[in-house]
Amino acid sequence: MYTGTAGRVENCQVGVFAAYVTPDGSRALIDRELYLPEKWTDDRDRCRAAGIGDDVLFATKPELAWTMISRARDAGIPFSWVAGDEVYGGNPKLRSRLEAGGIPYVRATACSDIIPLAAGGIRADEVLALIPQDSWQRLSCADGSKGPRLYDWALIATAEGPGHHLLVRRSLQPGEKGQLETAFFGCWSPRPVTLPELAAVAGARWGIEDCFAEAKRRGRPRPLPGPQVQGLVPARHPGHDHPRFPRCRRQGRQQRQRPRRSRPR
Repeated sequence: MYTGTAGRVENCQVGVFAAYVTPDGSRALIDRELYLPEKWTDDRDRCRAAGIGDDVLFATKPELAWTMISRARDAGIPFSWVAGDEVYGGNPKLRSRLEAGGIPYVRATACSDIIPLAAGGIRADEVLALIPQDSWQRLSCADGSKGPRLYDWALIATAEGPGHHLLVRRSLQPGEKGQLETAFFGCWSPRPVTLPELAAVAGARWGIEDCFAEAKRRGRPRPLPGPQVQGLVPARHPGHDHPRFPRCRRQGRQQRQRPRRSRPR
C-alpha cells in the first residue's frame, strides 16, 4: 500500500485515528479505523482470506473520520471542536456533515484551495497579500517539547456564510527555503469565536502526533501498526466543564511469573 510518510509503496497498514485533547495538554487515543484501499474491498476473496467480513465496504479516510465522530457523539463523549489535517479539510462532504450536526471545526486546507471572499475567489496563499501587518497576533497554540509553539496568526471572514473564517498561521523564522512558512485552516462555528480560541484548536491537531510519539518513546504497541498516521482530533475548548480524559500513560508492567521446575530430591 502507498503511504505518504514513506513516500512509496510499503507493506503496512494505514489507519485513521481519533485523539481526545484537552486545553491543559492531556490527550489520549480513543478510536481508530483501518483504511482499506478500494482494490482490496473489491476483491472479496482476498478480504475473506485476511479475515475481513463481507460487510466491510470501501470508505474514504474522511468517511472513516465521520464514523468515529458519530461514534463519539453517540457515546456521549463531550467535545466542542473537531480538528484535522488537509485530508479532511479538503473534503466538502465531511464539512457539510459537521455543519449540519452543529459541530464546530478547524481543519487544515491546502495553499492552492480557492477561498471565497467578498471580492471573489482567491487562492489561500494569495490571501496573505490582503492581510494588514497590524492584523497579525503572536500566539502560542500549544506547548511542544521545546516550549510554547509560537506563531503569528491572522483571521479573515470568508463569503461562505456566517461563522466561516480562514485562519492563517505564519512561522516566526524562515524555513529551509529561506521563507516564512505558512499554513491555512478553514474554520466554522455557529457561535462567535476569538482568534486565540481558533489558534488553540488548530494547535490541538498535534495532539495525535504527541500520543504516537509518546507511545513510541515508551515502547507501547500501536493500535494499528504502520508508518502513516492521519489524525482526527475532537478537541475541547476552554470553559467546557465536562470531565477531562486522562493523559496518555504507560500502564504498569506486569511481572512475568517463571514456571516452576521440579527438582529431584
